[in-house]
Amino acid sequence: MLTWQVAGHGPLRTLDERLGRALATGSLPAGAAEFCADLGNTAVALPVLLVVMVWAGWLGWRRQRERHGAGQGGEDAGQGPAPVRWWLPPLAAGLALAAVPALVVPLKLWIARPGPPEMAGDAPAFYPSGHGATAAVAYGAVGLLLIHSRRGMRAGDGATAARPHPPTVPVPATATATATATATATATATATATTMVTVAVTVAVVLLNVGVGIGLVRRGYHWPLDVLGSWCLAGVLLAAWCAVCGRWSAGSGGRAVRRKTSGRPGADGV
Repeated sequence: MLTWQVAGHGPLRTLDERLGRALATGSLPAGAAEFCADLGNTAVALPVLLVVMVWAGWLGWRRQRERHGAGQGGEDAGQGPAPVRWWLPPLAAGLALAAVPALVVPLKLWIARPGPPEMAGDAPAFYPSGHGATAAVAYGAVGLLLIHSRRGMRAGDGATAARPHPPTVPVPATATATATATATATATATATATTMVTVAVTVAVVLLNVGVGIGLVRRGYHWPLDVLGSWCLAGVLLAAWCAVCGRWSAGSGGRAVRRKTSGRPGADGV
């Protein structure tokens, strides 16, 4: 709908340009606005994402090695732990950011929306905002990688704690109850910490992108709808990241295949 309003010179576009002129002459200091707008530059957002991609990849690789080294037992004992594609989340984050110019540039050329008065000398290609989309995808992917890694650490700790150990001596019922209560309290505390991290990261990413958008409009680089349209595009790319990583990074598919194969008559030669 936003794209249709902008391309078709709808009433929303008229209101958008009025709001953009009002914000461009607002009271926000130009220096602070310029700083926020610069956070949408690829030269700033890309290194930040690369650092988190490397960190998340290293953490996933280390966790994968620990899983194999631990030799987790349970219903898949003898088959080994399900393979975790630790490289998929950081790789998907990089591809999501790489898709931004591939999508933004054709849209800009197709819609050909003129920019604010401050950008009158530039070619008419301002919707959606490339800086807004870059910031939203890069910092959004950073937040998702941080949350994903935190949840992976929690899952790994829980799996290690839950691995069965054959008792060598009889354990009193009181000791068993105490251990169970301690494990439950630890799991609850870990879940609470993970929730707090998720909320804090989400709020930080949202505020950061709002700052970038306000800076772009305040400095007269874009209209408000240019920024809003870029956020919608970024939302699609980040949703695709979540779908891909949720479907293929955890290794659940491989575990299901092994279960099905091992349970099929004749699969083990019987």
